[in-house]
Amino acid sequence: MSVTQDSHDSQDSTDKPAVAGAVETSTKLASHLHPAGSFDLADHPVPNGREEVWRFTPLKRLRGLHDGTFTEGGKGSVEIDAPGEVTVERVGRDDPRLGTVYTPNDRVSAQAWQSFEQARVISVPAEAELERPILVNVTGEGTGPDATFHHLLVDVGAHARATVVVRHQGHAVRAGNTEIRVGDGANLTFVSVQDWDDDAVHLAHLHAEVGRDASYRQALVSIGGDLVRISSSVEYAGPGGEAELLGLYFADAGQHLEHRLFVDHNAPKTRSNVDYKGALQGQGAHSVWIGDVLIRQVAEGIETYESNRNLVLTDGCQADSVPNLEIETGEIEGAGHASTTGRFDDQQLFYLQSRGIDADEARRLVVHGFFADIIRRIGVTEIRDELMRTVEGELERSVGTPLASGGAR
Repeated sequence: MSVTQDSHDSQDSTDKPAVAGAVETSTKLASHLHPAGSFDLADHPVPNGREEVWRFTPLKRLRGLHDGTFTEGGKGSVEIDAPGEVTVERVGRDDPRLGTVYTPNDRVSAQAWQSFEQARVISVPAEAELERPILVNVTGEGTGPDATFHHLLVDVGAHARATVVVRHQGHAVRAGNTEIRVGDGANLTFVSVQDWDDDAVHLAHLHAEVGRDASYRQALVSIGGDLVRISSSVEYAGPGGEAELLGLYFADAGQHLEHRLFVDHNAPKTRSNVDYKGALQGQGAHSVWIGDVLIRQVAEGIETYESNRNLVLTDGCQADSVPNLEIETGEIEGAGHASTTGRFDDQQLFYLQSRGIDADEARRLVVHGFFADIIRRIGVTEIRDELMRTVEGELERSVGTPLASGGAR
């Protein structure tokens, strides 16, 4: 066991490279949603809220993370529990492995890059098959607005199989970046649970590089916190890679939960599937989901789908959901997206209540059914029951609150 802790369309071959091994690595993306990255903070203007990438985010609630007016000195701890064959390191900013997977592409991400003092590196050796998950427990211990910054690199060797579960809890103003490299033929499940206390602010970027014929499953669960904004991006290091990005969120009164997804199909014969589900209840509950898939000219034979579904439990909530597809070649297997926001179906509730089930229990059953498939697909038995209990706890808060009803929009 390793434990660490600290405190703080088709063309002639003469016109393009051979598809079989092509990978497009240009950083000049065809979207204003994803500007070119830079490690230099000065290359990222301070957002004013009118930019497309920031227009849904309440900047005044970021505690200065976006404009440099934050105060330093936040406290917290990170504890990592890993099987013996896994290497866990704390390294300085000069470690050459850092920044090789991801380059910051927004102001807060760049601020986090400049501000972290030490990074954690988790390395899974090639061909290792871990019998249990690597657990990363992040606890915020702040009692005020002081900010903390973090950096994590997860490096999974070729043909290895691993699961990483990151749990966030406590009080914090926190920003950071996570770099994830999945080696050729490897299989990684990465789960991040945001179960902060009600006053927490958490901004993060997770970027995964998926190797040839590798498989990457990511699951983000956001429940707690005053404001949580998590950006996730995926690119491919070779053909045949697969990525599945799953998400579950439950926004209460006054909460802002924002998830931004980007899948860059920069290699042929790759696959991706994005599926996020969220529930909202209480006055001022706000969820934001922005999905974007870029299919580059070189990415022939790919298949992709993205979906976001929102269930509104009470009046006074707002769910913003914007799926995007950017397609540079028609030589693909398939691409699509879906987005729905709906209220409780009166017929579902009537059916259950006509069989002797009271209104509160009927609501629980509907929400259970809504979330159960996502939780099952996460595939980590160690946290499955915990996630269902967390959903139950959220529902308990709204017992007796009138249900919003009507059809989906």
